[in-house]
Amino acid sequence: MRYVTTLKQKWIDGIAAIEQVSFADPWSRTAFESELTNPLARYAVAVEDETVLAYGGFWKIVDEAHITNVAVAPQARRQGLGRAVMQELIRTAKEEHLAAMTLEARVSNRAALALYESLGFHVVGVRPGYYANGEDAAILWLEEL
Repeated sequence: MRYVTTLKQKWIDGIAAIEQVSFADPWSRTAFESELTNPLARYAVAVEDETVLAYGGFWKIVDEAHITNVAVAPQARRQGLGRAVMQELIRTAKEEHLAAMTLEARVSNRAALALYESLGFHVVGVRPGYYANGEDAAILWLEEL
């Protein structure tokens, strides 16, 4: 397994496939391709034998890291890959001297919320009806990088 902080074209298909099975309102393949040239985007990708197993990304907004997406392939869940990707994103944010990190997660996604909280994130609020299906989003912050 290796973790890479730069997104590569050869991994776009794998990332897009994981995105499609992980989210009700997934990003398109084109959206991920545009991230290749986005100077504010940072990604961590978990790859084994050239197969993408997990990924996550953030955008640098002033001095903060705003997580855009994190997902793990269904067959690779519960193996610590989400944690490893998040730890790599946190390491990257620290390396770039960012002050804090934030993200939204479905209030019903207990596994994700538990992971983020175990990494030091705190729920600071709720965005009502944030998702396309009307579900609320928990707003999480990691304020000390």
